[in-house]
Amino acid sequence: MKIKIFTLIGTMFALFASAQHEEQVQDTILFTNQYGVVVDRHPLEPEARNGILTIESKDHNGTYKLWLDNRVYFDGGYFFDQNALNAIGNGLTIRRARMAIKTILYKNWYGEIDLDFAGAELEMKDMIIGYVSRTNEGLFRKFRVKAGNFKEGLSMETTTTSRYVTFIERSLRSKLTPSRHLGLQFTRYENHWLAIAGIHFQPVGELEENTISKDHNKDDGMDEGYSLTFRGVILPVRTKKSILHIGAGYSYRTPKTTWEYPNTFRYSTRSISSINRKKYLDTDDIGNIDNISIFNLELAGAYNNFMFQAEYTTNTIAGTDVNNVAGISSGKLEGAYAQAAVLLFGGHYQYNNAEGEFTQVNRGRSWGDIELAFRYDYINMNDLDAHIYGGAANAMTFGINYHVNTNVKFMLNYTMIDHDRYANGKGKLYVGHDAYGNLTKDFNEVVEETGKGGDDFGMIQARIEIDF
Repeated sequence: MKIKIFTLIGTMFALFASAQHEEQVQDTILFTNQYGVVVDRHPLEPEARNGILTIESKDHNGTYKLWLDNRVYFDGGYFFDQNALNAIGNGLTIRRARMAIKTILYKNWYGEIDLDFAGAELEMKDMIIGYVSRTNEGLFRKFRVKAGNFKEGLSMETTTTSRYVTFIERSLRSKLTPSRHLGLQFTRYENHWLAIAGIHFQPVGELEENTISKDHNKDDGMDEGYSLTFRGVILPVRTKKSILHIGAGYSYRTPKTTWEYPNTFRYSTRSISSINRKKYLDTDDIGNIDNISIFNLELAGAYNNFMFQAEYTTNTIAGTDVNNVAGISSGKLEGAYAQAAVLLFGGHYQYNNAEGEFTQVNRGRSWGDIELAFRYDYINMNDLDAHIYGGAANAMTFGINYHVNTNVKFMLNYTMIDHDRYANGKGKLYVGHDAYGNLTKDFNEVVEETGKGGDDFGMIQARIEIDF
């Protein structure tokens, strides 16, 4: 009997020891990462927030958070080119196919990876390491720092995400303001003001830019160059449904390794369309540049279901004998736009104080809201004294947007655009007729009276957009 009791006790101890060993093994698996390092665990819970998949710590105080930010834009364009000097092809395209992952770690640290696959090409967008000042309760302290590749803080229209711009394409003027560059940026804001300061370097989003930069570094020992960019905004009126925004920005820019030739820069842009691939506006390479200064003014506002927005931009190109013209020390390019919109079914416009821009609209009905919009814009890439003949253009765009919900939007734009005789796409496009009645690409040969040269046409563009 004693033997049986001792045997039973021994078996129980063996089972207990085995269970303890299994628990330790499980703990080792659960509490170490793939590199064998013991880690802390924090319970997370998933949610759909306005259709965006979000995973956040259960305490909801912002300790850990990860969310997706993906977009697909399906665009189509039809061009009224019967009277145009250059034939234009109609077509369809995937304008954007963006995939982004964003995260907050330990309350204060922010990370973002954003890629675009449109056009069957991989392009790097936002790649950000950031620090966000927060209280112990997770509330923002309205101070941010970020480093990496992102948009410089200069223009309201340029910095506004494509999800929330009013029209299918940004204005002609937007080409005069910088987009994404490597850099370090500081942001401070309160309820009635915003200040942004950054130092930026070369762009790295596209393969061609990276290749040119590496070649200049390897072959010429060329410095990357830098830009100092500042933006200030005041908000004399700011309520839940009313906003008045007054802003100004400045950027000082030295030559970059991504410029095709040292100290030589080229401005070129398509005319409010990604489907029509012609770049009517093109300065060709402007030589002997020491620096470029950009000055930008902003005025915007909203009241209930009405909004307006306008900007004016100048680019001053400075150097010795700019564009190889003796005695010319500077050239000037400029552009502007003004737009207004209204939500027809009770919605109102919302404003993002941290970025100084309009954000997602508030829809007025359960089925969505309809927005009517109008924009006039122009750009002048000519400086005849400096022998810069990039062309000028002005355009009027009428838009109607159906905001179905927070994730789906339908857009329809009609645009009429008027180019001048210098908008010949670096000598590749017709801009008028010569003395013999033949089409010519040389603006010096155009016999049409002033204001009549250049290619003019209309276009209808449409977009189906989903953000998730």
